[in-house]
Amino acid sequence: MVEFSNKMVIVVRWDLRLSAGKMAAQVAHAAVNCALAAKKRTPDWFDRWYSEGQRKVVVKVPNLENLYEVKSNAEALRLVTSLITDAGMTEIPPNTVTCLGIGPGPQDIVDKVTGHLKLV
Repeated sequence: MVEFSNKMVIVVRWDLRLSAGKMAAQVAHAAVNCALAAKKRTPDWFDRWYSEGQRKVVVKVPNLENLYEVKSNAEALRLVTSLITDAGMTEIPPNTVTCLGIGPGPQDIVDKVTGHLKLV
């Protein structure tokens, strides 16, 4: 069994009450954006995360204000972040911020900003 020391966390706004399909699409956008950014900005972290199997965890926050707070805390620790804004073609209005990707990075650093959040 692989022991994970690196991970990516996707933080979803729970107040939007997204359908399962919409949430999955938004989470996927965040994961891809973070992975591409990390490969350039933090290649060592990316490579370790990738070689471990690309662990991803999805958690929730109550609202947009909390999402921005988590983003600020992650950036203060120099973690890669990706804020996802929906185009508004289906369930929600255009330009609605839906979720935030964080990492990948060392689990102990990522947990400093996301460890208190509940799983989706």
